[in-house]
Amino acid sequence: MKISQQIRDLCRQAERDMADIYADIDRISEENTEHVLDCFRECEVSEALFAASTGYGYGDRGRDMIDELSAKVFRAPAGFMRPSFMSGTHTIAVALFGILRPGDILLSITGTPYDTLLDVIGIGTAPAGEGSLKDFGVQFEKIEMTGDKNQPMDMAGLKAALEKFGNRVKVVYVQRSKGYASRPTLTSAQITEAAYHSAKFAAELGINKPVFMVDNCYGEFTETTEPCYVSPWIDGNHKAADIIIGSLIKNPGGGMADIGGYIVGEPEAVRLCGNRLSCPGVGLDVGASLGQNRNLIKGLFYAPHTVAQAMKTAHLAAYMFDYLGFNVSPKWFERRADIVQTVECATPEGLSAFCLGIQSASPIDAHVVPEAWEMPGYADPVIMAAGAFTGGSSIELSADGPMRPPYTAFMQGGLTYESARLAIMAAADRIKR
Repeated sequence: MKISQQIRDLCRQAERDMADIYADIDRISEENTEHVLDCFRECEVSEALFAASTGYGYGDRGRDMIDELSAKVFRAPAGFMRPSFMSGTHTIAVALFGILRPGDILLSITGTPYDTLLDVIGIGTAPAGEGSLKDFGVQFEKIEMTGDKNQPMDMAGLKAALEKFGNRVKVVYVQRSKGYASRPTLTSAQITEAAYHSAKFAAELGINKPVFMVDNCYGEFTETTEPCYVSPWIDGNHKAADIIIGSLIKNPGGGMADIGGYIVGEPEAVRLCGNRLSCPGVGLDVGASLGQNRNLIKGLFYAPHTVAQAMKTAHLAAYMFDYLGFNVSPKWFERRADIVQTVECATPEGLSAFCLGIQSASPIDAHVVPEAWEMPGYADPVIMAAGAFTGGSSIELSADGPMRPPYTAFMQGGLTYESARLAIMAAADRIKR
């Protein structure tokens, strides 16, 4: 691979300077791996559970065990993990339609959600009548984030909204990762603190406790706890998210899952989501695994280590592109709670060069030149580098971004650090020309 000596030397310098950070990432991976193995033993995972089912999938013991395993891994009372989810957006939509009813309010306390959810909510470009939450009488409200890294969510704004709308607020919604925005990613501690305040405010106001829902995409296994971790009750209020949601072609699939998503949390909320995935009266008792059980189980086993590889990759990109004069977030020395790294490329040509560098070092389609196109669900043309074994897999090294100022590349993933570091060097070498 043609990479200048200057860039190779910069990479080695970065690795020396970040030795302690890499060691801490390894520690988190070790703790999470031990926890996952404990869950595997508790669920008595065996080869017999890899068997495929078809049709209705009645009696699929492997599918049912994976549901149980997903709850235990995320330290939740209940949950399910299915290949029938087509994407993270689909998984979130199932949860939203499962919980919300006509007349309810969906309250986002992290501002406008990710681009692909706008048409689901009914605030995007799709015309009325397409089947959005708005079409079914669900109102959307949002509270912007504060900009304060220590207290990024506006708790005073949350209390005011609960006071104003009362029992109509059925779901308080949090997007953990930044999406295509510049705001910080949220830690599990910050999310559970907001969940505590949501329950506390509802109790003080004498209204029903809203379902606290978290889009957990990109954040899984970056810390040793997850947002639905059942922590002690404080002042009679639960300090944990009620439901968390994610995609299996991101962190928890470990690079092995071909498709799928998960929903875990409080049993009643999980049950309602299961009804929406299939239908009322049937819920989670159906759903053929179609031979995916092995990949889902193996992916969960790999996930802590694979996420650690992606975390190291993100830190390396932050260091190298910061050194080269680009605006990056987070900085290389900052604590991070997801695998996403942003690099502001300043121009369309810069963003294209970054993506081309990542693509050129990918194991699949390294010869392909990424071009921006009108991706379904996005307001702007999007360019994407994704030389992945699984189409659209974000845990495999990828980079993408909307063609709008400041032309930011959103990079994530890395199945192996050794291959990902080559891609980072290739991108750095190409964009600095």
